[in-house]
Amino acid sequence: MSLTSTATLTDILEPCYGPTVAQQIARYEEALTDFHALYGSGPVQLFRAPGRVNVIGEHTDYNHGFVLPAALDKDVVILARPRSDRTLRVANVEDAYAPLEFELADEIAPAPRGHWSNYLRGPAQMLARQADLPGCDLLVAGAPPHGVPRSVGLSSSSAVVVATAVTLAHQVGLPHATAAFAQSCADAEWYVGTRGGIMDHFAALLTRRDHALFLDCRASPDGSYLTRHIPFPPSHRLLVVDSGVHHDNIRGEFNMRVAACRAGVALLQAAYPHITHLRDVQDVPWLSLAPYLPEVTTARQLTQTGIELGDIPGLEPDAPLHVLRNCRHVWHENARVLQTLDALAAGDTSAVGALLTAAHLSARDDYAISTTELDFLVNSAISLPGVAGARLTGAGWGGCMLIMVDAGAVEAVQAQLGAAYAARFDHPPAMFICQAAPGAAYLGTLNQ
Repeated sequence: MSLTSTATLTDILEPCYGPTVAQQIARYEEALTDFHALYGSGPVQLFRAPGRVNVIGEHTDYNHGFVLPAALDKDVVILARPRSDRTLRVANVEDAYAPLEFELADEIAPAPRGHWSNYLRGPAQMLARQADLPGCDLLVAGAPPHGVPRSVGLSSSSAVVVATAVTLAHQVGLPHATAAFAQSCADAEWYVGTRGGIMDHFAALLTRRDHALFLDCRASPDGSYLTRHIPFPPSHRLLVVDSGVHHDNIRGEFNMRVAACRAGVALLQAAYPHITHLRDVQDVPWLSLAPYLPEVTTARQLTQTGIELGDIPGLEPDAPLHVLRNCRHVWHENARVLQTLDALAAGDTSAVGALLTAAHLSARDDYAISTTELDFLVNSAISLPGVAGARLTGAGWGGCMLIMVDAGAVEAVQAQLGAAYAARFDHPPAMFICQAAPGAAYLGTLNQ
């Protein structure tokens, strides 16, 4: 879509945001003002990619398992203008410094570890290897309340990766609403050093309004992925609650879970030599698998037996890997995702809620990714009338939890849970209803 200077922002935003478009106008107007102040007047392209909330299926994606995410109406917006050279100038509305510059190339040097621009450099490098990209002037706008909160398990980083990739792909006409593009975005995020999976990128690109997205994270031989759009029961809402605990430096802990799962696969190959991921033993009873898995081992001990875990940044050779319990979580979590699909199809919201709560207990006890605050929120929520179930959502170690609640009980649950949390931890938690949004897109161009 290309709009004339007489068009309003409502014209360009309404197809995406629908009834909530009025809440977005001021945000986009402010971003446009910032863009023109940085880069001068002229046409501005608008792009967005949503954050996501994972209904169920935690830490299963990088094990080729099953997940059920939904895109949020909270998103990362990128304003862009193509250049005549190969320079990318990037700025962030949450960063007070002047735009950064780097050249598009097959190898793009990273910024210091943890810097936000690395989430743009990764997809820029990925696409520069695929096509002759033009340079661009870019402005990232992802600040709350309409943007995706950082470090709370709602995939703000992957939203930046996907929004950047969609922006740059648009410049050369590359399609983006495909599984292959989502896989490329997941690969591009390895640039920052986290060995995660594909769920966040599929959710950001392929979701549908008012639906969750079932994703089988095991590719078919032809490279395709099985996905299904799953409607959520209109009788219930998903309430997202931010614990306020934000652990920014969790990459090492995350990668240790990846290592433990890889170790589990390598050890199970003694009895199941064909397997490459935990997904491959999903049809084997858990009690048949457990005897092959040690409670604890280390990368050094595994190396001494001939097992190498591959490239896992930051993994210390003597760090304890809790193989048995970590693999137990993944195996049971995959089963819970499939059971949730059946329960949703049957309209059994009580069963769905029970599966969510069971998933939290597994994440707490077997994967050890919960916190005191998240446990308090879950335990408090499931004691309230109208709540079917609750669990942490996202990578863990802080961030958000999710409550499945009867639509008529939402306000009461918010009030009671907020009061209980504030009394215990001296600050109220942020809460919002999950409004399942469409996937990433080019919204249009304003000629100003």
